[in-house]
Amino acid sequence: MDLTRILVKDGGFGTQMTVHVGDAVDGDPLWSARFNATKPAAIINTHLDFLQNGADIILTNTYQTSVEGYMEYMELNEEQSIELIKNTVRLAHIAKEKYLSECCQTGLNIANGFPMIIASIGPYGAHLHDGSEYTGSYADYLSAKDITDWHRVRIDACLEAGVDALAIETIPCQMEAEALVDMLCEDYADVKFWISFQCKDEKTLAHGEIFAEAALTVWDLLRDRNAQKNCLAIGANCVHPKFVTPLLQSVNAHKKTEEKIPLVVYPNSGEIYDVDKGWLGKEHCVPLADYLPEWAHLGAKIIGGCCRTYARDIRLIKEAVQNYNQCEDWN
Repeated sequence: MDLTRILVKDGGFGTQMTVHVGDAVDGDPLWSARFNATKPAAIINTHLDFLQNGADIILTNTYQTSVEGYMEYMELNEEQSIELIKNTVRLAHIAKEKYLSECCQTGLNIANGFPMIIASIGPYGAHLHDGSEYTGSYADYLSAKDITDWHRVRIDACLEAGVDALAIETIPCQMEAEALVDMLCEDYADVKFWISFQCKDEKTLAHGEIFAEAALTVWDLLRDRNAQKNCLAIGANCVHPKFVTPLLQSVNAHKKTEEKIPLVVYPNSGEIYDVDKGWLGKEHCVPLADYLPEWAHLGAKIIGGCCRTYARDIRLIKEAVQNYNQCEDWN
């Protein structure tokens, strides 16, 4: 995939989906994954919201899908759970086809191969429903094989249903990222992907490792396996936007343009979650689009939003990307 121009990823899927299903998402152990079965039209329409507002990339609603979760909380068997994951990918394809049909009817030209459908591959901890996706504590007692064996089922289902790449996202610990990269290099040699970490501040992963060291280790691992061509980007998501610039600087600030690692970033809105009061501080949030020039300068090639970002936020990012790309063309 050519990343000579910045691509716009969609926003927070569960956030935008509330437009279609109300506030029934938060607190469910399956989060938005339950609606893959119960309200498929809402899944399609949420994808469409992002596409109609300029997203070049949509992520499948598979972040929190798992055989274990569907068996426990929806009483499906293993075969039914895997089929539901596959069908979730198909819902993204339906949305894409609807969008392309709209573009054809209005005369809007879309570049060949776009929009891209990328499978959301959330961390092992997401299915535990115990907050460990934000601590990475499971890395202290699970083996790399335990983690990759668990991931493999969902990855296989998504690939069989048809995706352009994998978004290995919200990864809280270096061990999980390295294990997945090893597995992808070994068993999925033709699959494109990105690796995106969950960070607790401007320097460290949720589990405590240094972000820059983790990112560079992954990049070097890919080089050693002759697989850098398969990695679309390395970066961070589900972080406060104020952390993004120092995180990206720690990786690319002192590199020549041709040496910069391609980066992906999709932070939260900047709101803070309080267990008792919910999301707070919306009035103080800086639009993510305002950060785009500095993130692009640091090597960000894929930019979008995560929690509490809506389709309207993606529209602003798209406009900022178009302005930035035009300025780059003039230089």
